[in-house]
Amino acid sequence: MSTQAPAPGFAPDPTIDPVGSPNLIGPKLPIPHLGIAFDKPRPWWFVLGIMLGQLGIFIALMGPATVSIQIKASQLASSPAEAASITAFAVAPGALAAVIFNALGGRISDRSTSRFGRRRPWLIVGALGMLVGLALIALAPGAALMAVGWFLAQAAGNLALAAYVASIADQLSPAQYGRASGLVGIAGNLAVMIATWLASVLTGNMIALFLVPGLIGMVLVLIFTFMLPEPVLRENRLPFNLRELVLTFWRNPVKFPDFGLAWGGRFTIILASSMFTTFRVLYMENHLGLEPGDAVRAVATGVTIYTVTSMVASLAAGWLSDVLGRRKILVAASILIFGLATYLLLHADTVTAFYVVEAIMGLAYGTYIAVDLALVLEVLPDREQAGKDMGVFNIANALPQSLAPAFGGFLLANLGGGTDFTALLVAALVAAVIGAVLTMFIRGVK
Repeated sequence: MSTQAPAPGFAPDPTIDPVGSPNLIGPKLPIPHLGIAFDKPRPWWFVLGIMLGQLGIFIALMGPATVSIQIKASQLASSPAEAASITAFAVAPGALAAVIFNALGGRISDRSTSRFGRRRPWLIVGALGMLVGLALIALAPGAALMAVGWFLAQAAGNLALAAYVASIADQLSPAQYGRASGLVGIAGNLAVMIATWLASVLTGNMIALFLVPGLIGMVLVLIFTFMLPEPVLRENRLPFNLRELVLTFWRNPVKFPDFGLAWGGRFTIILASSMFTTFRVLYMENHLGLEPGDAVRAVATGVTIYTVTSMVASLAAGWLSDVLGRRKILVAASILIFGLATYLLLHADTVTAFYVVEAIMGLAYGTYIAVDLALVLEVLPDREQAGKDMGVFNIANALPQSLAPAFGGFLLANLGGGTDFTALLVAALVAAVIGAVLTMFIRGVK
C-alpha cells in the first residue's frame, strides 16, 4: 500500500511507521495528528466496526452496573437492607476504577510502541480483563470478592474504552465525526437495552448472567480490534514519570478553554441524567403512587421508549451536524431541553405523561451524545496525545455517575423527605442550564 503525501504545513513523524506491515493484522493508515494526513473518508465497514466496539464494551459493563450485581447481592443477602449494603459495597470500587483507568488507559496507549500498534494491545487486554472480572463476580461467595471482580472489570473495561475512543480520533477525518458519533451514541443506548434483556433472561443462572454479556462484549471488541488499521509508534518520545502520571488526570482549562468548557458540559448533563435515573423506581413509587412491581415494569417501558427515541435522534443529529457544519448549538440546545424535561417530571401525574417525558429526554440525550463527541474531537488540545485527552474527558462521564447517587440521595432525603422530588429535579435542571451555557462559550467550533 502506498502512503499519501503529507498535508501542507505538516512534516512526517519519523517515529511513526505509516506503511503496511505483514506483522500487523490489516493495513496501517496515515493519521493526521502525527503529521501525515489522509483526505478520503473511512469505509462504511470501518465505521460499523466503531459502532461494534462501543456496543461490546457497554454490553459487558452495563448489565452488571444496572441489574446483575443487584441480583447477585440479593442471592447472597438475608434481607433487602443487606442486599442494598452489599450492592453499594461492591459497586463503589468500580466507580473509582472507571475514573482512574479511563484517564490512565489513554495515557498509556499514547506511548505504546508495540509492533501491533498503540491502541490494539490495550483493546485486547481490556476485553479479556473484563471477562475475568465478571467471572469473579459470578463465582464470588461474598461481597469482598464481588468488589474485587467489579473493580477489575471496570478497570479493564475502561482501559479498553480509553484506547477505543482514542482510536476514533486517530482514524476518522473531521467530515465523518458527526456520523460516527451518532453511531457511537446509538450503540451505547442499544447496549443498555440488550444488557437489560439478557439479564432478565439469565437471572436464574448466575454464571451465564455475568459471562454471556462478557463474552459478547469481548467478541465485539476483538472484531473492532482486528478491523483497526493501526500505525506503529517506533519510539516513545513522551516521558512517563510522576509528574506525567499526575497530569494524566488534568488538562489546564485556562490554557485550553474550549476543551474545559466541553468537559464541563458533559459533566453537567451526566450529573443531571444520573440524578434522575438513580432514583427512577422510587419516583414511580412515591411520585406516581405505583406498587413496586408496577413501578419496575413502568420503568422498563420508559427505558425502552428513552432508548428508541435516543437512537433515532443520535443517527439524525450526527448526520445533520456534518451537513450543517454546526455542532455547538445542537449540543447546547439538547442539554437545555434535557434539563427542562427533568423538570417536567414534577408535573407528570400519570404513567402516560412519564412516558412522554422519557421520549423527550431520549430525543435530547440522543442528540447530545451524537454531536458532543464530534465537538470534542475538534477541540482536543493535543492530537498526538488523543488518548490522554479523551481519557481526561471521559472522567466527565464517570465522575458524575459516582457523585449523583450521594448528591441526589442527600437532596431527596433531607429536602424532600424521601418522597418529594422537587429539590432533586430542580437541581438536575440547574446542572443542565449550566452545561448549556458553558457549551455556548466554546469558540473553536461553530
